[in-house]
Amino acid sequence: MRHFPPRRVVCLTEETVETLYLLGEQKRIVGVSGYAVRPPQVRREKPRVSAFVSADIPRILALEPDLVLAFSDLQAGIVADLVRAGIDVHVFNQRDVAGILAMIRTLGALVGAAGRAEDLAQGFGRRLAAIAAAPRPAPRPKVYFEEWGDPLISGIGWVSELIEIAGGADVFPELRHRQTAKDRIVSTEAVREAAPDVILASWCGKKVAPARIRARDGWSDIPAVRNGRIVEIKSSIILQPGPAALTDGLEAIVTALWETHSSLSTPSS
Repeated sequence: MRHFPPRRVVCLTEETVETLYLLGEQKRIVGVSGYAVRPPQVRREKPRVSAFVSADIPRILALEPDLVLAFSDLQAGIVADLVRAGIDVHVFNQRDVAGILAMIRTLGALVGAAGRAEDLAQGFGRRLAAIAAAPRPAPRPKVYFEEWGDPLISGIGWVSELIEIAGGADVFPELRHRQTAKDRIVSTEAVREAAPDVILASWCGKKVAPARIRARDGWSDIPAVRNGRIVEIKSSIILQPGPAALTDGLEAIVTALWETHSSLSTPSS
């Protein structure tokens, strides 16, 4: 980097934006993903320079960033273009709760705020431990989390862990270590046989259609469908592996498992 700490940072995903704001380092951000919505003021404070798998490279270069923050192999093409243009890029790849906490610590170190990042990560860790230790009635409710509805995609790593922290039991825990969505496709028959007590759905930015879930062949006998426990969780608070998932996302899961019994509830972010 030309400067340390970097004076001008571009964030190509949401979780690094939120983390920098939580660290009080938002002044460094000069460009963000179009999906960045946390905190709310980011929409009016920071220019948008990318989607998720595409970016306005000339616009990013015009911002003269010292550092660009990216996420996963899905942004490899963007990263390659930026590296060829001489830009410093750090690519995160967190896929579980431990990885989220490590991302916070690493990002803090990158911007010269290691102490505050450590405090933030430790605070999240204590909160997760407290929620996990809360007494819950037995047995644990069986939970099917649906990231996409056609094909059915389940098992995203950090969500599976958060379900367990909230007191539930993921019906497909073996999928949590599979990084790509295509490796987490499940069949309607598999979900029916798993007989989840609760269905949590977050269709990656698309509004969940509970009627479509209820209408799937053979699903009327699934306890979650029969008892009206299909709960939408906004993708902005659960599908980004960052602070949102550890706070509002986890809270939404706890509410769905232990407090919500309506046919569809959309917790506010």
